[in-house]
Formats: sequence, C-alpha cells, structure tokens
Amino acid sequence: MANIVVIEHTAGVRELSCLGILDEQARCEQWIWGAFDPAALLHSNAQLLLACPVPHTDQAVPFFQWLHKNPVAIPVVTILPEASDQELLRSVSAVTDDFLFWPLREQELTLRIRRILEQQSGANERAQVALTGQRGLAQLIGKHASFVQAVDKVSLFGRSHAPVFISGETGTGKELFAHAIHSVGPRQSGPFIPVDCGALPDHLAENELFGHRRGAFTDAHSDQKGLAAMADGGTLFLDEVDALSLPNQAKLLRFLQEGAYRPLGADHFASSNARVIAASNRNIEQCVRQGQFRSDLYFRLNVLRLHLPPLRERQGDITMLARHFLQNECHSGIERKVFSPCAIRKLEGHPWPGNVRELFNTVQRAFLHSPSRQITSTHISFMEGPTAPVAPPEGSAGAAKFRAAKQQAIENFERGYVQQLLDRHQGNVTQAAREAGKERRALGRLAKKYGLGTQIPMGEN
Repeated sequence: MANIVVIEHTAGVRELSCLGILDEQARCEQWIWGAFDPAALLHSNAQLLLACPVPHTDQAVPFFQWLHKNPVAIPVVTILPEASDQELLRSVSAVTDDFLFWPLREQELTLRIRRILEQQSGANERAQVALTGQRGLAQLIGKHASFVQAVDKVSLFGRSHAPVFISGETGTGKELFAHAIHSVGPRQSGPFIPVDCGALPDHLAENELFGHRRGAFTDAHSDQKGLAAMADGGTLFLDEVDALSLPNQAKLLRFLQEGAYRPLGADHFASSNARVIAASNRNIEQCVRQGQFRSDLYFRLNVLRLHLPPLRERQGDITMLARHFLQNECHSGIERKVFSPCAIRKLEGHPWPGNVRELFNTVQRAFLHSPSRQITSTHISFMEGPTAPVAPPEGSAGAAKFRAAKQQAIENFERGYVQQLLDRHQGNVTQAAREAGKERRALGRLAKKYGLGTQIPMGEN
C-alpha cells in the first residue's frame, strides 16, 4: 500500500476530505496548509504528494515556488479550485505531474493516482534491469512436471513479441508468470503495466486504456496518456480480460491488429509498441461459445498459450512453497520457524481452492499464531467455505468433460463462499475482504462476476 502525503486546508471530517476517498487505497498522512515545513518532504518516505484545494492563493503559490527550487523525488498531484488565477496556474504547472479541478469525481482521482504510482513502480523496476530476469524466474517455485512445463515456456515466450494468453484459476500466479515473461525478454528494460480489467468501470475503460485529449469531455482539462501508451516498448498485462464489455473488446481488438488506437477526443490515431499478455480465470473458450467474449479477439490473444495448474494438482509443491513462504516472507526478528510433520500433512491434505495465494495467507496466519519455533497442525487454520463436494448436474455424468465439470465446481464454490462472506457483513466488501484475507478489489471482482449484491462504504470506489 502506497504512502501519500495529503495537504489540505483544515483537519476536517475525514469522510469529507481527500483522505476519506483514499483511505482504502493508501496510507495517508494529512498536512495542513500554512502549518507545515515544506523541507519535511525532503526526508519523507511518501511515494506521492497530493495538494488538495486551497481557498487562498497566497498559501499555495509560495509552496509550489519552493518545490520548483527544491524538487522532491516523488510525483506531485494537485487539485485546483475551480476559479484559479494565473499566478497559481503558473506555479502549479512548473512542478506538478498531474492536476484536477474541484469539485472532482472520486473515481477519476483514484484512477489518476493509481496510474502515477504504477508509472513510478515501473521506473523503479527499470532502474534494476540487470536483476529483473533472475528475479522473475526465481519467484516461480515448484517441481511438479506440469508446473515445470509452464516455467520452461517462460524463456521461450519471453524471446517473442507475440501476444500470450495465460489461463488458470484464481491465485495460481498469472501476473507472476506474465512479469517473468516480460523480465526475461528483450522488453525487460521497458515498463510492465498491469491492468485489472475487472476493476475498470465500463464507462472509463476506454479512457484508461487509450487516454484522451484536452476537451474530450467535462473535466478533461489536459491531455492524458492511456495505459497502452504507458506500456510503449514494454508489456501491457490485461488481467481478467474477459471482464471487458463487448464494445471495449472491439477497441482492444483494433489495437492488437494495428498497434494503433485513437484517444478520446483526438482527430488522429496514435501508436504503441506494447506487447499484450492477457489472462483469465474463466474458461475463455466457453465464454466465446456463449457470446460473452469475441471470437476474433480470442484468436488474436491466444497466439501463445500458457495454462497454470491448480495447486491441488501439484503433488509435492505445497510443502516446498509453504517452507519458502515461511523462510522468505515471514520474519520473527529472533529466529526462524519450522513446520512440524503433522502440520505438513495438514497442508498437503487441503484442496486449496484459493491456490498459491490461499497457501501464502495460511502460512502467514500460522506464523503469527505459533508462540514457539515449531508450527503444529493446531496453528494452521483454513478460511470458512463450503466443504461438501459439489454434485454435477443430473444426467451429466460421463457426458461433461472433466475440465468443464471441475470449472463448474470451482465457480459454485466461489459463489457460495463469497455469498456467505457478504451475508455475514451485510454486503460490505471491505469488511468481507478483510476476513477473507483478500484485496478488496479482488473480492469485489468475484462478487461482480457472480452478480452478488454489495455495499461500498463512503470513500470507496
């Protein structure tokens, strides 16, 4: 989670300030105009500075002039009053990375900040180009034959510029593999831009992917790059690509065919030499047959195919991964902990519907619950969910293909599990995600996928 310094006029009610919008997105520290020392920014560990509306220009102009003389190594986003004079606009334009006008839309603010933080992350990665290939492959841990076959394809696919489609259940590591493919190929010095298509509102998806020109719509006060432009020379990773609406799929198809796109409000096409890697946890072929995914886009994306096996099918990898997480991700500060034989047997016997991500969360919980150096089976707890086997539809035994029946069972499990969580928390996604040990956006995407009712508290989007 990013650290953001927010400068506001008064220490008012949190829900009515920019902090209320960003609380679920980042760790925010509030500063008050006229009551802080700008030099503190030089020693801050913040990753972004957000300067919010100011009622008096004389408070803001000196600060932006100071920033011009003392540049800070973090991006600056400014929210300007609707009626801003020329002096304020000039001082802001000299130092800011992006700006919006008040009153603003919450989604616009969070999407702009997310984009800038992703750019900053990409810049940090490019500074360590020499290590990216090794680091990417080193994170692919497993010895089962099906997993090793998938890893072997990483270097092969990395040498190509063709699109890749990665399939696999939730939590199998699709983004990890996409990043590894990027990091071992000739594009490793370029940006890796991940896009969670399931979290893009349909009416904003085109703008996020391809950007806009000034005046394209209300509040479009300046040109804005889209994610396709940001990924130029690198890789654009489209996670949950099946969540895009059919009209947005058509726009993505044109980009794949021609490498060109038209930003909103532009009178000409722009180009981007971005490689596209797409992923989905659904049966994409079934989506095509049901008319939910364009067949022409499917064939464009499915040039190189990589399927990631679920953890329950990787015999021997559960123990290897659990020990890796315990040694490398969990730290006691005093001594390292180990699993007892009974704990290993309990881990090996679990079906892991949440795959590697669920295993990581389970190891973290066990580490915290164990007061001694040894973690026993009593310290290992699994999240609640339907445990009874899901019966196939009547009359389908022997007729349905194994993979299709398994996918249906997984979807039934996910639907029931998410519904139970939402029922316990009266539809509050944030509280349900906290109990499940998942990111709020990931749980919200699952709820959206199955059409389950949710409630979003004030300040979220």
